[in-house]
Amino acid sequence: MRLVSYERNGQRSIGALTNAGIIDLPTASGGTLPADMLAFLQQGDTALAQAREAVAKGGAALAFTAVRLLAPVPQPGKIIGIGLNYADHAAEGGREKPKYPTIFTKAVSAVIATSEPIRIPLVTSMVDFEGELAVVIGKRAKEVSSTNALDYVVGYTICNDVSGRDYQQHSSPTAGKSFDTFAPMGPAITTRDEIPDPHVLDIRTLVSGQEMQRSNTRHLIFNVNYLIDYLSHIFALEPGDVISTGTPAGVGWFRHPPRFLQPGDTVRIEVEKVGVLENPVVAS
Repeated sequence: MRLVSYERNGQRSIGALTNAGIIDLPTASGGTLPADMLAFLQQGDTALAQAREAVAKGGAALAFTAVRLLAPVPQPGKIIGIGLNYADHAAEGGREKPKYPTIFTKAVSAVIATSEPIRIPLVTSMVDFEGELAVVIGKRAKEVSSTNALDYVVGYTICNDVSGRDYQQHSSPTAGKSFDTFAPMGPAITTRDEIPDPHVLDIRTLVSGQEMQRSNTRHLIFNVNYLIDYLSHIFALEPGDVISTGTPAGVGWFRHPPRFLQPGDTVRIEVEKVGVLENPVVAS
């Protein structure tokens, strides 16, 4: 099942993405499911079972042209980024393979949906792209083991960890990565049953049609299980929290010459079985 948040005629709701369109889950469930993704995820396995039952019944689907997709979780509780989690990305920046996860946060206000524009801020021209697999937490995880860590995952989406490299360097990763529009996510949450192993997925980033990144999640230094274990021993992970698992080599910063995003560019990120996240780039 692929879960989406969307807007239609000024009203927001959640749905299941199908080949025929979007099945509105509150309507299809007879009003038992909420219209907000965070509220839906907080209901846990019960809500997921009701959603699957509602989709199985069929029913009318909204045409894709009749809705505007939002980020799957428009306001996550937390966005946790993982730096240097592919060895080739660490190496391209002259870093050694880390012994422990490098953790930062992104401001929730940076979240935008697929097709929404990434805006180049007035104060920086060093705006970079980072295509990443993102994990969406489905139930509260506190001090969990890596052996059962995936039980706490509702599914997977895509994140572009857009970064203002100068602010990342002279202030902090959180500053450089938290400008408004710097967290495109989507297009949907592909539920965990559709992706039993998140460590075998091809990932690719293109900027204005040119391939910049190509890898596979098997090359993650710290895999999803380990990250949930590690993070949950620092703070509780709550339903709707997002972990962006890191980016492979090929970012613009380390190219010769550097390739930063410019107005008129389009960033397209493809993750196998998860979907395509695509955003235009515009001036602020």
